[in-house]
Amino acid sequence: MGCLVRSGAAVTAPVSVPAAGSRALAHPAPEEIRLEGVLHALSDPLRLGIVRELAVGSDELACSDFDVPVSKSTTTHHFRVLREAGVIRQVYRGTAKMNGLRRDDLDALFPGLLDSLLEAAARQEERLAGA
Repeated sequence: MGCLVRSGAAVTAPVSVPAAGSRALAHPAPEEIRLEGVLHALSDPLRLGIVRELAVGSDELACSDFDVPVSKSTTTHHFRVLREAGVIRQVYRGTAKMNGLRRDDLDALFPGLLDSLLEAAARQEERLAGA
């Protein structure tokens, strides 16, 4: 099981666990995705930036396709938070870990939420660039 931390309290989030020895990564089933987990995952500017890139990019991007100003281990942490919240799906393709936005699942569960957050992030970026 994954664990999300919110306001100092641990909130357990159920996550589908792959078989031992498998290269498959654990992802929550759509019915396990919770609004508070999604909002927590997107509350970090770096993670929101990753999601913004996935939203305008191709279906999948490798972890190495993202230009993030943090260490590899910190980057791995951010991708794991997004995956365990149900925001992205990660799969291995050869040696690359590919990332895709779970837009269909998020739109079905929370209609309009993802688009609203992405639009708000774009407006904020424009506002801060003009300041």
